[in-house]
Amino acid sequence: MIKAKDYDILIACECSGTVRDAMIRRGLRAISCDLKPTQRPGPHYQGDVRDILHLKWPAMIAHPVCKRLANSGVRWLAERDLWEEMRAGARFFRMFDQANAKEIIGRGATQFVQPWWFGDPFKKATGLWLTGLPPLPREYDLTWYAARKIPVVQEVFLMVPSEDREEKRSKTYPQIARAFAQYWGPLIKALR
Repeated sequence: MIKAKDYDILIACECSGTVRDAMIRRGLRAISCDLKPTQRPGPHYQGDVRDILHLKWPAMIAHPVCKRLANSGVRWLAERDLWEEMRAGARFFRMFDQANAKEIIGRGATQFVQPWWFGDPFKKATGLWLTGLPPLPREYDLTWYAARKIPVVQEVFLMVPSEDREEKRSKTYPQIARAFAQYWGPLIKALR
């Protein structure tokens, strides 16, 4: 049986272990949770996050599926009549964020970050809905990459259709996970 008091942070909707392991490297007692098994050995609850969400977690980072909520897929809502899928996604998202609703999804993102801000040479805007945590500071800018002749790639945008495309598009890049742990880890530790 999972006990929230045994952990400092729950990483919800994560099977990769990327963020969980970054938190563990910073000295936090982290556990991930997903319907899928963990892709790397480590503390993981395989099952529906709703089974353990009611526990009193000291901190949580959640990665709810944004397939129907992201701006990148809005154009398909009417064309493919995906409105109910969007509403279901919004209800799932609101489980993690209990703020007042802004339209159907909830409050707007506190911050959008890019992988290249933290050292991964990719573009992929990622919305963060922060409660009790400060925005992440940008570590790099595009001139740093240009000076080193490192191309910053639109990897997600250019991804071809495949059976695992959704999973590949939703990955958290390692340097963003490191930034989560570096900047937020000490704040989460202070909650102990």
